[in-house]
Amino acid sequence: MTIAQQAPARAPQHPASAHHASLIVQGTDRVGIVGAVGTLLSRRGANILSLDQHSVPETGAFFQRTLFTLDGLQAALPDIRQELRDELGKDFELDFTLRDMSVPKRVAIFASKSDHCLLDLLWRHRRGELPVSISMVVSNHPDTAEEVRTFGIPFFHVPSMGPDKSAAEAEHLRLLKDNVDFVVLARYMQILSGEFIQQVGVPIINIHHSFLPAFIGAGPYNKAKERGVKLIGATAHYVTEDLDEGPIIEQDVVRVTHADTATDLRRRGADVERAVLSRAVLWHAEDRVIRHGKHTIVFA
Repeated sequence: MTIAQQAPARAPQHPASAHHASLIVQGTDRVGIVGAVGTLLSRRGANILSLDQHSVPETGAFFQRTLFTLDGLQAALPDIRQELRDELGKDFELDFTLRDMSVPKRVAIFASKSDHCLLDLLWRHRRGELPVSISMVVSNHPDTAEEVRTFGIPFFHVPSMGPDKSAAEAEHLRLLKDNVDFVVLARYMQILSGEFIQQVGVPIINIHHSFLPAFIGAGPYNKAKERGVKLIGATAHYVTEDLDEGPIIEQDVVRVTHADTATDLRRRGADVERAVLSRAVLWHAEDRVIRHGKHTIVFA
């Protein structure tokens, strides 16, 4: 392993974020949930900035995201959590997560030689468009080390060669342990083992072209050109042990024509990959995505 390291860069924080919190509630739908949440927060003097909810009549599932502001939030959070346990956990049997939005989620970005998604995330982060703290960039190639260094982000080169990835994954786990809240695969062209996915213990977001399961393997845009495709796109999803079949966060497509070359398709595909991945990372960072079985609820 080789290292090019500086102090991690943090996203600029809006002054008001020091008083903002997100509350995610999910469980079985029943009368009174929204009212109970509103009453509890109001009793604490909180001001609800937004409230999104979704119910699934077929299964009775309920999901809610509430963003609120409260002066002295950090001091009040322990008591609010206890009240939520008492009222939502006991009375409604709901699960919840409550998070101080002034503390950005820590993310590690994994990349390979292809740098378009990696550099886009770093650029958006530097502009303050992604409310995360980038703990590190990890790559199986050293090609992007110098560019990453210009953003003030620690870079770790961890070679991953051959079918046995155990040594590389052991080093990945060492680097990630207690340092990240989620991982982004920014065109990291390696298959993660089931053991790694289980042991890393945080969500992993991946991006890939939307041809799958068609045009699998190398050169998908050349194959797409040969077949005369009219739409190309990208899919961002959570990683599971089932390759490229995890819950989908975001997708998009662009229309192409017979006049576009394979190079044109790759360029336009890279554009849509950047946009889709950045939206998925943003929505995850802002607690807008709730995983439920094989799919997601996204309050975008």
